[in-house]
Amino acid sequence: MMSLSLTTIIVAITCLVSWQAFDKPRLLERLILWPPAIDRGRQYDRLLTHGFIHADWMHLLFNMITLWSFGQAMETFFVERIGVIGYLAFYLSAIVIAILPTYLQHRHDAGYRSLGASGAVSAVLFAFILLAPWSGIYLFLIPIPIPAFVFAAIYVGYSIWMDKRGGDNVNHSAHLFGAAYGILFTLVVEPRAAATFLQRLMTPSFG
Repeated sequence: MMSLSLTTIIVAITCLVSWQAFDKPRLLERLILWPPAIDRGRQYDRLLTHGFIHADWMHLLFNMITLWSFGQAMETFFVERIGVIGYLAFYLSAIVIAILPTYLQHRHDAGYRSLGASGAVSAVLFAFILLAPWSGIYLFLIPIPIPAFVFAAIYVGYSIWMDKRGGDNVNHSAHLFGAAYGILFTLVVEPRAAATFLQRLMTPSFG
């Protein structure tokens, strides 16, 4: 009997919780990142629970497809070094770390809300890119894959630009801090990954 990977379990739980929250506004309101509830109500669990709910099906599917696509490889990498609990800790801590700057910026803003696993998914994605910079990644609806490190540069540049511009209801700050955390966490677990990244970058092997 095949055992489910932890990544698959995380995807399943996130889909289940998000699906329930779509039809239950009170559940959504309790799990969403709402800074005043944390600052005044001490509901610190919201720093984590917001990563298990999404705005709509497209938001959910995009994040979960990305997580499942790259999380399998990263799960194998981390489990070999820090075990299953270590990989789970990486993913859950990425949700929290990615949102902290946003929370601190908006901690007194009663009109601000944020939700979604994008920060943690970015951490998983950029950890993968660090290990496999020449892997092919598809950019939006473009049918031709581009090298992972090129995708990373475009992703970071776009996120910085949109974060400064604002107005699209997307937490680009969480994307950036999640990506940075994914790289830093991987380097702590495997310091040789930095040298390996440079070596692989200098020896193109696209595919």
